[in-house]
Amino acid sequence: MIPMRADEIAALTGGRLDQADRAVVVRGPVVIDSRGAAAGSMFVALPGEHHDGHSFVGDAARRGAVLALTQRPVGEPAVVVDDVEKALGFLAGGLLRRVPSVTVCGVTGSSGKTSTKDLIAAVLRLDGATVAARGSFNNEIGLPLSVLQVDAATAHLVLEYSARGRGHISYLAGIAPPDVGVVLNVGQAHLGEFGSREGIAAAKGELVEALPPAGVAVLNLDDPLVAGMAERTPARVVTFGEAPAADVRIEDVVVDDDARPRFRLITPAGSADVTLAVHGRHQASNAAAAAAVGLEVGMRLADVVDALMSASPESPHRMAVRRRGDGLLVVDDAYNANPESVRAALDALVRLAVPRGGHSWAVLGEMRELGEESDTLHEAAGRALATVGVDHLVVVGEGAASLATGARSVVGWAGSCTSFATAEEAAAAVEAATGPNDVVLVKASNALRLWRVADLLVGEDAA
Repeated sequence: MIPMRADEIAALTGGRLDQADRAVVVRGPVVIDSRGAAAGSMFVALPGEHHDGHSFVGDAARRGAVLALTQRPVGEPAVVVDDVEKALGFLAGGLLRRVPSVTVCGVTGSSGKTSTKDLIAAVLRLDGATVAARGSFNNEIGLPLSVLQVDAATAHLVLEYSARGRGHISYLAGIAPPDVGVVLNVGQAHLGEFGSREGIAAAKGELVEALPPAGVAVLNLDDPLVAGMAERTPARVVTFGEAPAADVRIEDVVVDDDARPRFRLITPAGSADVTLAVHGRHQASNAAAAAAVGLEVGMRLADVVDALMSASPESPHRMAVRRRGDGLLVVDDAYNANPESVRAALDALVRLAVPRGGHSWAVLGEMRELGEESDTLHEAAGRALATVGVDHLVVVGEGAASLATGARSVVGWAGSCTSFATAEEAAAAVEAATGPNDVVLVKASNALRLWRVADLLVGEDAA
C-alpha cells in the first residue's frame, strides 16, 4: 500500500477523525479481519450479519493497527464514515489515482475468472511488479482490498469483477477503471438473479463499457454473447478462442494423462507450442486470454509462453489435483460450481481416470443461484455426467438431488449413484469404496464447503 496519513484517508472517504492524530501514517495492510492486523495497518470495521467488525477494533489496535475505518466512535483512533463499505471503495479509488502508471486488467465471466486471473498475473509478472486479487476477491469488499495492495512499484493490477445484478460491475469499475477488460464467457451461473443468459451478458458487458478509447477489450470469440460485446465498447477489440477468426487462437488441443492441456498458440506475433501445468482442457482457452493480455501490454511471445508453461495453480480449491500416498487421486474443484464449470470438471475427471485404469468418482453438491431452472440444470448436469462415462456419482445435500435423477435417466449408464446429507458421510463412503487407481472429483458451490471431502480423503483436517 502507498502510505497515507489519517487526514488524507478522511478526505478520500468523506469521514471525520475521532481520537486520531491527523499525521498518523497507515502503511498497510488494510484488513477486515482483526487477526490480520500488523504494525502500521488499518482495520476496516464492516458490519456483518453474524459479527460486527466494530467489536474487533480493540483487538486490531492491540495487534498494531494505527487506524480504523468505522461507522461510529469506538474508543480507538478512527475515521468515522456513514457507510464503511462505500468508504472502502472511495479509499481504494483514491489510492489508485495516485499511481496512474499502473495498468489495470479486469476479468469477468460466468466461470473461469479466478483461474484466468491467476494465469494473467503469472504472465504479467515477467513484465513488472504485479498485484493480483487473492482467490476470488471480486466484489464490493474484495476488489477494493485488492486495489489497496498497490504501491509505487506496481506496474500491473489484475482484478476480477463479479456481478450479482445489473450495475455491480459498473460500480466496481468506478473504483478501479480497467485499461484491459477480459470477458471469458456467459453461462448460467447466477441465472436466478439475472433471469436469462442475455441478462447475464448485459451485466458482464459493463466491464468493456467502462474501458477508455485507448483501452483493449479481450473477448472470447467462441461465445456469441461475448463476441457481441464488441459493439458496446469504445476500446480496441482483440479476440481469443478456437474460432478460426480469433486474433489469438488455440489449435490442436490435446490433454495428457494428468488432464494437462497442450496446444498450438497462434498470434499476430507468431506461433508457439504450449504445455500447461494446470489441469483441465478448458485451461487452454484461459491461457489464450492471458496470452492476449500479455501481448497487448507489449510483451514478447516467447516470454508469454514461458510464463504460461511455468504457471501453477495459485488459488485454492480450483482443479487442485492431490495425490494420496496409496495413489488415490483427489481433484479439489470445490470453490464454486455452475453448469459450465461442472461439465468442464467432469471432462477432466474422465480424462484423468481412463489412463489410470481406475474408477471415476464425482462427489457433487448443489449449484446455487440458478433460480427456477435449478432442478432442470441439475438434471442436465447429471445427464452430462453419465454421458461422459463417470462411474460413480455421490450426491451431497438435498439441493443437489436432481443430479441423480438426470444420471439415472441416461439409457445404458451402468454407474452407481448414492446420496448423503453431509460431507463427512460422503467422505467416509468414498474412502471405503475407492481403490488406489481411482480418481475422485469434489465440486459444489462455495457455500457448501465441500472441499472438506477432499481434505478428509487426503488425510488432512477439514478447513
